[in-house]
Amino acid sequence: MLTDDGKHLYVSWDDYHLLIERLALKVAASGWEFDQILCLARGGMRPGDVLSRVFDKPLAIMSTSSYRAEAGTIQGRLDMAKYITMPKGELGGRVLLVDDLADTGHTLRAVVERLRGVPVIEELRAAVIWVKGISSYMPEYHVEVLPTSPWIHQPFEEYDNLRPDGLARKFKI
Repeated sequence: MLTDDGKHLYVSWDDYHLLIERLALKVAASGWEFDQILCLARGGMRPGDVLSRVFDKPLAIMSTSSYRAEAGTIQGRLDMAKYITMPKGELGGRVLLVDDLADTGHTLRAVVERLRGVPVIEELRAAVIWVKGISSYMPEYHVEVLPTSPWIHQPFEEYDNLRPDGLARKFKI
């Protein structure tokens, strides 16, 4: 639910999983047949995993990072992994690129431009849960457009500052 100021979106685990399922339904309803899923780590890993299971397609992972300062709230230089991790073969054919959100759109645009230069990729489409109003890139598939571009507090963020000693206290180990 959005807070009154429209600057924050708090997402529970249940809502997060329902949004991923809605994303899967949007992709399915399009009728587009794809061969592989490429998720962007870290945000796209959970949606990518679920879509990989639902569509029974192989999952590849590409690591990207652009949030560096102020507890990850200020975007910095985009780092993209040189290699894509996958169980066998190479990324090619019709590829569904999955991430959690299109924030500014810079990461998705950069990855799409890089992948469109790969000769064995016949077609590439992108799928995200959220598209912020400030995004310069509109993926083919998305669940929600957020015109006010709020900061999204995703449920797994509870682990960002949790360390093993905190887990031990939680379980009284």
